[in-house]
Amino acid sequence: MVGSVIPSSRILIDKMLAPVDWESCRLFIEYGPGVGTFTHEILTRLHPDAKLIAIDTNEDFITHLREQIDDPRLIAVHGSAANVEEIVANNGFDMADYVVSGLPFSTLPPGLGDTIGRATASVIRPGGAFLVYQFSPKVRRFIAPHFDRIDRGFEWRNVPPATLFWAWRR
Repeated sequence: MVGSVIPSSRILIDKMLAPVDWESCRLFIEYGPGVGTFTHEILTRLHPDAKLIAIDTNEDFITHLREQIDDPRLIAVHGSAANVEEIVANNGFDMADYVVSGLPFSTLPPGLGDTIGRATASVIRPGGAFLVYQFSPKVRRFIAPHFDRIDRGFEWRNVPPATLFWAWRR
């Protein structure tokens, strides 16, 4: 149910979130928050007037987030990243500034990675980005058709080492 049995390192989190313009960000979305390793860090940096929508298909993780994080900026949603457009609209937003994902794209059912890539691109505002960390570089084929520019990095100091992608909308 999670992409790795070891939580993401602080080094990976800092590197992944480094390009975010926290001052102007008003809606941040997280796919697959699990037990909240990224969630806590995002909330620490998030503007007081902003919101974080955390989407997970595992209801136990959503329940855990709701019970462990007392922050009115967090909207924990039991659902699929494939339905992000509907989830964003249902929560009163038009567009997101950033989306972060550690979903294991290489092991998703056929067609789901493409659906998530397309849906994500449709909800990110121009100038925003899809921030993806993976243990396999295969995710690029799911996001490349939908984004104008993709920057790539690698973090050796994470266990396991991770490939990082920042997919930007113009």
